[in-house]
Amino acid sequence: MSTAKPAIAVLGAGSWGTALATLLARHEYPTVIWGRNAEQVAAIDQRHENPRYLPGVPLTESLRATTDLAAAVASADLLLVVTPSHAFTETLHALAPHRRAHAGVAWATKGFEPGSGRFLHEVAEEILGPGVPLAVVTGPSFAKEVAQGLPTAVTVHSDDEQFAQTVANALHGPAFRAYTGNDMMGAELGGAMKNVLAVATGISDGMALGLNARAGLITRGLNEMLRLNVALGGRAETLMGLAGLGDLVLTCTGDLSRNRRLGLALGRGQSLGEAVAEIGQVVESVQTGDEVMRLGDRHGLELPISALVRAVLHEKITPREGLQRLLAREQKPEYPDGLFE
Repeated sequence: MSTAKPAIAVLGAGSWGTALATLLARHEYPTVIWGRNAEQVAAIDQRHENPRYLPGVPLTESLRATTDLAAAVASADLLLVVTPSHAFTETLHALAPHRRAHAGVAWATKGFEPGSGRFLHEVAEEILGPGVPLAVVTGPSFAKEVAQGLPTAVTVHSDDEQFAQTVANALHGPAFRAYTGNDMMGAELGGAMKNVLAVATGISDGMALGLNARAGLITRGLNEMLRLNVALGGRAETLMGLAGLGDLVLTCTGDLSRNRRLGLALGRGQSLGEAVAEIGQVVESVQTGDEVMRLGDRHGLELPISALVRAVLHEKITPREGLQRLLAREQKPEYPDGLFE
């Protein structure tokens, strides 16, 4: 029996895709990363640096890079999609004809399918068909720190226990812990919804409202995540772990978070357009807020923090008006009918 490590293709050469690709190569997996930008790909392949997304961070020298998606996919035993959510559907359609029959597909993309609001595992199941192993990789993880080899923990969720273990084994190493689970929907909800809540805490900090306010928003935001997840049929423990609480705390408090930085800019008085342009990368919360509220409305849930973030992102109210509305809500028991009522 062969003990050779499976060849891995990482699709997406942004900061997170590059960080995961260099991690896998560091773990001695034959790894190739695919990207669209020829100059950027050449820099990764030859100079072992991604100058746009991870400037100054040295990448594992064995990592290869290409602009040929078909070749990258056709040579891989495991595919890891790390594109923004708006490119996820297109990427899966592009890889499907070239995927080896045995190759499972994992993704470290966070968010919903724009327009439809579908969870990404639903998109993958429709495009790839039955029988293809699928997994989501999520958790509190800033790309720059992973690329630098700093300690990180994530979780891999899949309906296929063996595939979840395969993906986790590839990621797990001396400075990177990978856990496993089987609540794909809950894991995906946490990874998407925390971006919306990070905008709220960023706004609060941008307005210099203090650490008490930040902690209150994180805690009540977690409550919104939990209630929506249970309404959708997910499990509470998923969001009390790395996929929920862990990712929420990191994204709400760490200034490497694009969504937190968006909130900070809005809280300091910048317009949405100015803030997004200044960040210079995709900010998932702008689209995700709509999808979270669509899910909440469908299940008759009140999600006050998420609702006000959506209103601010659509520039229907100012951050200050949003704060006033939150503070004006009626006093009530913290959990009047239990955690999920």
